[in-house]
Amino acid sequence: MGKPIATIEKAMEFIYGTSWKGSNLGLSRITEFMKLLGNPQKKLKFIHIAGTNGKGSTAAMLAGVLQEAGYKTGLYTSPVIHKFSELIQINGIPVSDDELILLTGCLQSFSEKMADAPTEYEIITAMAFVHFFNKQCDIVVLEVGMGGRLDSTNVIDTPEVAVITSIGLDHMVQLGGTVEKIAGEKAGIIKQNGTAVCHPQVTSVERVIREKCIKMNSAVSFVEKENISLVESNLDGQSFIYCDVKDLKIPLLGEHQLRNAAVAIETVKILRERGWKISEIALKNGLNSTSWPGRFEVMRKKPIFIVDVAHNPQGIQATLDTLQKVLPFKKPFFIFGVLADKDYEKMAELLAPHAKKLILVTPENPRALPATELQKCIKDLNISTETTVCETIAQGVKFAIETAESNDVICALGSLSMIGLIRRLCKK
Repeated sequence: MGKPIATIEKAMEFIYGTSWKGSNLGLSRITEFMKLLGNPQKKLKFIHIAGTNGKGSTAAMLAGVLQEAGYKTGLYTSPVIHKFSELIQINGIPVSDDELILLTGCLQSFSEKMADAPTEYEIITAMAFVHFFNKQCDIVVLEVGMGGRLDSTNVIDTPEVAVITSIGLDHMVQLGGTVEKIAGEKAGIIKQNGTAVCHPQVTSVERVIREKCIKMNSAVSFVEKENISLVESNLDGQSFIYCDVKDLKIPLLGEHQLRNAAVAIETVKILRERGWKISEIALKNGLNSTSWPGRFEVMRKKPIFIVDVAHNPQGIQATLDTLQKVLPFKKPFFIFGVLADKDYEKMAELLAPHAKKLILVTPENPRALPATELQKCIKDLNISTETTVCETIAQGVKFAIETAESNDVICALGSLSMIGLIRRLCKK
């Protein structure tokens, strides 16, 4: 029997404890765990979101809209940018330390009854379900951690809407080496007699999703890019029209965010059909008030300093497209750090032609690729862009700001692990 949990430090020790496995795809442990806990997830309503890129932004938009509509809205996302509690929110308020201590104590006693201990991610997912049930949430926006079919969040029954955002190549070891295989895993959240809303996809991926929907007798609608019309875009946000809905605004930048917003609007249409009362004003205010740190976020203006969570080739390309639209004719200083299990060669190939200089850093993560190795990789790829290795992320940020002119652009990207620290450094 573990010692009673009385402090937030002990709670974090339990969650991140050495006895747990970080992540291990499969539903057997989480199913057993939730049964021991009384299956609170079966008494909640969900919007379930899977995809490679854009899950978090889409989830934040939907949570904002539902909150504006007057619903008590749970939001479960990952990974952490600053603090653990931000993973589990209700109406934008993260779970408190006191609540975490109580939840962890409850989960500890049940997890000890299991022969095959739950993983760290399963512990956190179970904690979110229990918290949302205890607080009697009207609806929960639930972001998949990895994949979909075997992700812990997929222990839920048929959601109000299954949402699939942009699909690309990431987590290929776990999910498969082609976009079609990855799409098959993501489409695993589509359940019997449900409804799905999808981001525009390449033809082969769309086919996989449609086949899954037919198999599950699930209705499906795909956002069409042609129905999105940009009205204005600047560093403060974007205004646009989607189908017949005018005067829409989001503070998030990039064409990809317009598509994510369109996915959110389509999801709202389905929710309305299912009886949820969401006015046009709630929709517009919810979208316009979306706050999602680290998504092409402008941290300062002279020089312009942007942080972005792009951490795979698809994300990097989206960031480059946004830079080209919002800040044309600018070659940024890129602060670039990566994890060793990502397709960093392709990421470097994409970034290099657009960079004034690549400032290479090592993310604070056990899976990080040392900046010196990233520099060697860039040299081996015959990329002529000038590179500088900085020993720490803080040195990289300092070097970039001191080197750049006031009218230059700095953009930090490549790994989620760096974003929290870089945001804090910029705010200082």
